[in-house]
Amino acid sequence: MSRAFGVTAGLDPEIASPLAGRCQELGYHSMWSNDHPGAKGLETLAEYSKGADLIDLGVAVIALDRQSPDEIAADIERFGIDKSRLWLGIGAGFTEKPLTTMREALPGLREALPDVRLVLAAMGPKMCAFAGAEWDGVFFNWMTPEYAAGARERVEEGAKEAGREPPPIFGYVRTAVGANAEGRLSKDESFYRDLHKGYRDHFNRQGAPEGTVGVAGENESVVQAGLARYRAMDVPVVRALASATIEDMSALAEAAAPGD
Repeated sequence: MSRAFGVTAGLDPEIASPLAGRCQELGYHSMWSNDHPGAKGLETLAEYSKGADLIDLGVAVIALDRQSPDEIAADIERFGIDKSRLWLGIGAGFTEKPLTTMREALPGLREALPDVRLVLAAMGPKMCAFAGAEWDGVFFNWMTPEYAAGARERVEEGAKEAGREPPPIFGYVRTAVGANAEGRLSKDESFYRDLHKGYRDHFNRQGAPEGTVGVAGENESVVQAGLARYRAMDVPVVRALASATIEDMSALAEAAAPGD
């Protein structure tokens, strides 16, 4: 199974670059960053690229209620991101009609970013089907393995109706290892559960006990077993829940590394 590694945007460049290099050595498919008001994911990708020259780079996701397609295109140029390595995740953000927003936005994104692989952030069934029908990739977030399998079916149905092969499916899997791993996962999940109605509805649909959506374990074997359950994703992205040091990030990357 392919596997990627992801860290919150704004990671210290002195950590981001060597971490990316280590992940490339470990066989990860790609390096990912989210994007938030305090830091640009594309800037973090630029730091990754200094340490890893072969693997792909991904940002998931940039919200269209904060950045326009033209602004995103300008940032890609400004940060010198190699478009051939880039997977650009896009989401609706805090909009009242996210599906409508993304349908209407896609032509403008294609025009502003003609050489970039566009990945749609999809959680609900209609968004998953739309992603399968018209996007270059799909990005899942905060899903149990079982829910991800059902979401994949919606993606494949959308692709079939559009007469095309399903696009690759990526997805964040929050991952923690070592002391208090369960506590770190629970804390991160609790933040997102309360972030806005869309997330609350998403977690309620899954019915999973709080603090269990992701992988947390005291050692490598537990982490590997948990990640192996995410077979519905073509490329699970290990979203690192670790302190922002090269030692702790590298230890997690090693514990969660893809096998042969």
